[in-house]
Amino acid sequence: MLFTDIQFIIFFIVVTLAYFSLSWRGRWMLLLAASCYFYMVFKPIFILILFGTIVIDYYAGIWIEQSTDQKRKKLLLIISLISNIGILAFFKYYDFLQDSVNSVLASFDLRPAVPALTRLIPSRIAEWMTTGEGKVLLPIGLSFHTFQAMSYTIEVYRGNQTAERNFGIYALYVMFYPQLVAGPIERPQNMLFQFHSYFKYDFELVKSGLIQMAFGFFKKMVIADRLSVFVDYAYDPASDHNGLTLLTATAFYSFQIYCDFSGYSDIAIGAARVMGFTLMDNFRSPYESRSIPEFWGRWHISLSTWFRDYLYIPLGGNRNGEFMKYRNQMIVFMVSGLWHGTSWSFVIWGALHGFYQIMASLRDKYLKKANIQIPDNFLIRAVNVLLTFALVTLAWIFFRNSLSRSMVIFEKIGNLSFSDQISSPFNQVEMWFCVFLIGFLLWKEHYFEKIPTASTAVFFILFPIIAFLTYFLGVITENQFIYFQF
Repeated sequence: MLFTDIQFIIFFIVVTLAYFSLSWRGRWMLLLAASCYFYMVFKPIFILILFGTIVIDYYAGIWIEQSTDQKRKKLLLIISLISNIGILAFFKYYDFLQDSVNSVLASFDLRPAVPALTRLIPSRIAEWMTTGEGKVLLPIGLSFHTFQAMSYTIEVYRGNQTAERNFGIYALYVMFYPQLVAGPIERPQNMLFQFHSYFKYDFELVKSGLIQMAFGFFKKMVIADRLSVFVDYAYDPASDHNGLTLLTATAFYSFQIYCDFSGYSDIAIGAARVMGFTLMDNFRSPYESRSIPEFWGRWHISLSTWFRDYLYIPLGGNRNGEFMKYRNQMIVFMVSGLWHGTSWSFVIWGALHGFYQIMASLRDKYLKKANIQIPDNFLIRAVNVLLTFALVTLAWIFFRNSLSRSMVIFEKIGNLSFSDQISSPFNQVEMWFCVFLIGFLLWKEHYFEKIPTASTAVFFILFPIIAFLTYFLGVITENQFIYFQF
């Protein structure tokens, strides 16, 4: 079920009320059963894949901890990682591999070498593993819970986390419903001990959690889904619109994807907090960043820190000279691009951010060597924020569109004329309302980055107002959360 479905609101209320009426054992069993149901609503059969990886990683963690032989420990870790990455690669990248290899061969007039999956597996299995077009069906949230599972065995291997002996608690760590399908991607050190804790009912946490959920719904249903109407209109097809329209759509998409994804995170974090659980922050006002490195310290924090700790540092980080540092940065961002989507446009998006990072490092090196101090005043800060936003926004074009369409958009924007008129599915009042919503978002993010702890009186006023505005201003669309596709 989607967070924006009325079914979820009912589900959340029932599960939360039942949760506070149970003992510790009853609570984790309830949450595990509720999480299984939550996941199975999307496609029941895929829970078997999730269960398989849970069993492998559960026993791998115990055997890694018990083993005194370092080679055996490493072998167990490799088996765990291969099982997780193998499942992710199969479901997410088989079609990408097939299309890429066969396209290259076709350019040389050679026969396809990678067959469609439907030709390799029995028809009955293919029915639940593929779409009507014969493409592999991606289990929802696979990239997120796979990375969370891998962090567990890696941390046990490193000695930073004791192996979890309670199978149900470990399964809940992987399947906890608020963050099951789109994060935040948690570490075992932050979550496992919480599932062993008994949280007393705390009205302050309930208030804070509900307000954060309400803001999350507002971001998604009022801002993101409204902006998506304009973005879809302008981009599909992009060739029908002028540069000013496409530039406006590109700016709108920056805020659409932010409100969509951070809105999901707010709902997830808030829902967990109502029950007493603390999930990590996933966003910290990223569009206030003054540089690309700062942006990645504020955007999708759970993923960027995952890549830092489990890929960038193991590759050598910045320990082996500048060239290796830049190489490692580029590898990390290209892998991040491929993690986000199975097309070359995602790889280019990642490579662009890798290039931005390298350029930022070279700039800082030059300024330090030349002993140049950049003044820290409002004008300089504003210029840096706008420049960072422009770079991030232009890169989003590749994230949102195919490679061919991205080229059309860049060409149109490059030929932009100020005599162009914006073509829009909205009337003038609706367009200005979109601008107002973006302004409100930036104001709220700047002055209230953290969800404020409201007094009881303020809560009973603020929460209904946000709920009322979300209900009456929300746009009815068919859009899932953008990151559900990853």
